[in-house]
Amino acid sequence: MSRLQIEHSTIYSYREPVSLGRHRLVLRPREGHDVHVERMNLHISPLHETIWSRDVFSNSVAIVDFLEPTARLQIISTVTINRSTPSERAGGKAFRVYLPVEYEPTEAIVTGSYKLMSFPDDRDEIQSWLLQFNYTGDAEALMVKICTRIKEQITYQRRDVRGVQSPKQTLQLQSGSCRDLATLMMDAVRQLGLAARFASGYLDCPASQAGRSSTHAWVEVYLPILGWCGFDPTLGEATSLKHIVVGVSQHPRGVMPITGVFSGPAGACTEMLAQVKIEKLDQLVAAGS
Repeated sequence: MSRLQIEHSTIYSYREPVSLGRHRLVLRPREGHDVHVERMNLHISPLHETIWSRDVFSNSVAIVDFLEPTARLQIISTVTINRSTPSERAGGKAFRVYLPVEYEPTEAIVTGSYKLMSFPDDRDEIQSWLLQFNYTGDAEALMVKICTRIKEQITYQRRDVRGVQSPKQTLQLQSGSCRDLATLMMDAVRQLGLAARFASGYLDCPASQAGRSSTHAWVEVYLPILGWCGFDPTLGEATSLKHIVVGVSQHPRGVMPITGVFSGPAGACTEMLAQVKIEKLDQLVAAGS
């Protein structure tokens, strides 16, 4: 088991005091058999009221209403989590899922919603790109191949502009951010008849350990028996313990870390700074012993 402390800081600066509307925060990591949130501290200014809820995807969501105007909005989430290594799979064919994938009738309504493409107008371009793959055999192995091929063919490029590129745009530009690559893979997998969802969270890597990282995005594909399996096309590999899921959604727009509005003059927002820092608490304890 390992312990991590994640600090996610976001600061908005305004030219003059503005009135902040309701904000929606998706900042608390999703818990399960492999992740447990030990504690979470959410520091927000200016004066506000907060309620917690779970959305339709079972993400923990903080709804924030602000009580006074401000020229600076600060949201700092500090979370300590415990991570445990999943149990090893048995060898052989017992845990292989073969194409075409068939879902249980009792799951059909739910999995059907995750088969709907986010950009249906890009179907032809995605279909042409998928011709390079063999659609038979081990489904999980094919997901890894698609993930790896996106890494090989599409250049990663950090974009600070809000929103995502369509798969067609990403294929034409041959470049995109992590959320663009995730969107391309998600719609490609859906076109093969598999249920897939967009995942957003944190990546435990040298950049985040140095405190100069941001949020990360990847894809989760639902496979019978295996459940939701993660694949990161930015890295070209299946997800691992270094991937910490915060939110999942049927569409990339559903898991933005912070969304909200403000009332003020055009161009009032002068700066937005976001930073993620991850510390390995196990190493800190060992160093001080």
